[in-house]
Amino acid sequence: MKYYITIFLIYLTGCLYSQNLVLNPSFENYKECPTKKGEFNNNVTHWSTSNYGTTDYFNTCNVNDLCGNYNYIGYQKARTGNGYAGFYTFAPNNYKEYTQGQLKRPLIKGKQYDITFYISLSDCSSHAIKDIGVLLTEKQLNPLNAKFIHLKNLDKKQLQYTFTSIENKDFYTNTTDWIKISITYESKGFEQFISIGNFDINRVLDTKEINENVQIISSYYYIDDVSVTDTTLIKKDTIVPITKTKTVDSITSVFKTNKINTFKNLEFDFNKAELLNNSITELHELYKYLNENPSLNVEIYGHTDNIGSTTFNTKLSLKRATTVSNYLINLGLSKSRIRAFGFGSTKPITNLKANASKNRRVEFKLISN
Repeated sequence: MKYYITIFLIYLTGCLYSQNLVLNPSFENYKECPTKKGEFNNNVTHWSTSNYGTTDYFNTCNVNDLCGNYNYIGYQKARTGNGYAGFYTFAPNNYKEYTQGQLKRPLIKGKQYDITFYISLSDCSSHAIKDIGVLLTEKQLNPLNAKFIHLKNLDKKQLQYTFTSIENKDFYTNTTDWIKISITYESKGFEQFISIGNFDINRVLDTKEINENVQIISSYYYIDDVSVTDTTLIKKDTIVPITKTKTVDSITSVFKTNKINTFKNLEFDFNKAELLNNSITELHELYKYLNENPSLNVEIYGHTDNIGSTTFNTKLSLKRATTVSNYLINLGLSKSRIRAFGFGSTKPITNLKANASKNRRVEFKLISN
């Protein structure tokens, strides 16, 4: 029986995927692995941007902190596969970004379709929104000379389109899970491109402040798994939504105030001060804890082993502590709440050469105001 259930699930999964009319729906296929901001447009296969906005592409093919799971705007894993996108839905001067995808074929007039996608708010957003729009067009929109797509500027004599605003009763504030957004749409018969984002000017956009400590006032969402499915082909009750959460090792349970805490997995290359990828998880955990406890300040302490000169080790330990400090500041922590110190090799925790690596560490102390 177990064998047949497995085969059925494999069949059902393949069936569901094959019925999705969105090409490259989870952003897995690309021309080049992203190495900098704004490498979504015409790099992700069958996807582009609807205006001149620099929508971002993230993929685990990237091993640095800019365009992988640990990226310049926060932390998130792809809901499925290795790739996902990210865009601003609220930013100064009405700047907004969009994802524009291509369908396998035009929708059939009169048929009903389920339009579904998943979003997650970035860690470094100052605000959340509750209004996401879906623009369906007959042909691909070329990047417009505009900060955002204003529907009043679209000429129906030149372009067939329909627009649906999906307003949720609550703000999309979740920075951990992927949140499902879904509507049922009746086709007009010409739609072959889908653009997703926010289409409101800032003065009418309903926003909620969630983080006052970030440097840029904005709302930035990750997006993954876009689908457009004929509702007559698949019953809704056969689709079981999958929600993935961050699988990180939490250290918040062992935070101690006014005592020395040691990062468990904070790592640097030998004689360097650049953070390695597996170091970022704990920094995000610490930032989140500090953000939730504004009465606390933090001091960062860098330490080295005794290999090398005293002067070099002191400078290196301070550089590493400063790197950690700057990372937390870039996430949104106020500079006034953090200080960095370098102790070199003056405070070892072991004198055994076999365990000298334990002396190469970064510590921190949470201090009550």
